[in-house]
Amino acid sequence: MENEQARRLSQKHHMKILWEDFFKSDDDTIAQDATLVEKTSIVGRIGIMLLSCGTGAWRVRDSMDTVARTLGITCSTDIGLVSIEYTCFDVDNESYSQTLSLPSTGVNMTKLNELEKLIRQFEKERGNWTIGQIHKKLREIENQKSAYPSIIAGLSAGLACAGFIFLLGGGLPEVICAFFGAGVGNYVRSIMGKRKITLVAKIAVAVAIACAVYFICFHIGMILFHLDYHHAYGYIGAMLFVIPGFPFITSGLDMSKLDMRSGLERLTYAILVIIIATMAGWAVATILNLHPGSMLRLKIDPGMLT
Repeated sequence: MENEQARRLSQKHHMKILWEDFFKSDDDTIAQDATLVEKTSIVGRIGIMLLSCGTGAWRVRDSMDTVARTLGITCSTDIGLVSIEYTCFDVDNESYSQTLSLPSTGVNMTKLNELEKLIRQFEKERGNWTIGQIHKKLREIENQKSAYPSIIAGLSAGLACAGFIFLLGGGLPEVICAFFGAGVGNYVRSIMGKRKITLVAKIAVAVAIACAVYFICFHIGMILFHLDYHHAYGYIGAMLFVIPGFPFITSGLDMSKLDMRSGLERLTYAILVIIIATMAGWAVATILNLHPGSMLRLKIDPGMLT
């Protein structure tokens, strides 16, 4: 029995929690009739799943509070970028605390929407779900694959960065080169992310590849269409896909609500990503002997530009 349990334990650096093995009550037990430890674990599991989707501390805490109130307990929680420390109290003067953490952070709006839908249903039905039902629904959400394959993620990034470089004053050569550079770069980042490659390596490699592909496209254009060398300066647009907009926004929202820990951690994470991307872009520019300069001004009248 002990050997079987040992085999089931996670061998990962961030050990995976076997939530269903942790519960001692029968799967047919109504959640409101579960023990305080089990109720607390339900609240925590939902909270850490929400946090893994990249949403801010206020949203995570609000959802955990909703689940806790529905189960008839009180929840007090401290939330960071990749960890949650929380305590649940019941009316019998008992409390139970847990600390949960994630191996990494990211954004997954599909799972976030499914989790929020589940919480609304759970509240609407006043928690009259069995423990087995809760496990089943959470397991289904947890096992959901990414809504978009890596090739679609790459094309989307390419289109977005092509649009950004136009807004920054780039012309057609910059737009086309940024599309291919960002598309390939984000495709590589997506592939590396699925293989659990670390943040620094993932960002650095993706940005380096994006910049390199931009220059390859630019030199092909220079050979075929005799492009002006100033168009090479638009390579900055090929690396804009790594800018962490979601953490930047949620960090500001969290700090405005005095969730300082979460806000500062998210801001630090966003700055870290930008520094890694900047250093990778600088390294590629140094290797290719490119010195920063201004892109050629677009010859478009104000009406057409608008």
